[in-house]
Amino acid sequence: MTTSPAPSRGLDPRSPRFGAAITTVLLALDIVLTLNDGTRTIGIVLLAVIAALFAWGGLAGIARHPYGAVFRRLVRPRIGPPAELEAPEPPTFAQRVGLVVTGVALVLALIGVPYAAPVGAAVALVAAFLNAAFDVCIGCLMYVWLVRVGVFRGRSSVA
Repeated sequence: MTTSPAPSRGLDPRSPRFGAAITTVLLALDIVLTLNDGTRTIGIVLLAVIAALFAWGGLAGIARHPYGAVFRRLVRPRIGPPAELEAPEPPTFAQRVGLVVTGVALVLALIGVPYAAPVGAAVALVAAFLNAAFDVCIGCLMYVWLVRVGVFRGRSSVA
């Protein structure tokens, strides 16, 4: 999953983990807000913002995600360059998976399905936490598996 491509194609692997840490906090807050009747609407709006952030990373590419810009500007200068770079396709796919999970939860919540928002946020929270805390990106692992079984055509250094 990790490779050493040319700098223009590589991604600092610490950047998606940084974003996953922020996402973990936002999703935990979302669960609390959506479980409380008085703040449920705020929680649903926050879930829409989270889904939009996943859409940004999944559709524009992980390298263009706002969290990546914050990481490049504020964090990376303080911690130095990475030991190796990562292909951007797996974390970009992971953003798409996050979009599907939070998007489905959002739509179900908006049509009135009870607990759709906190359950969807909890599923996404588990994935974001695993990435942030243990460097286990479930969406990235799914991407690599899908390349290996031939669903996607990935770069040879990824599969």
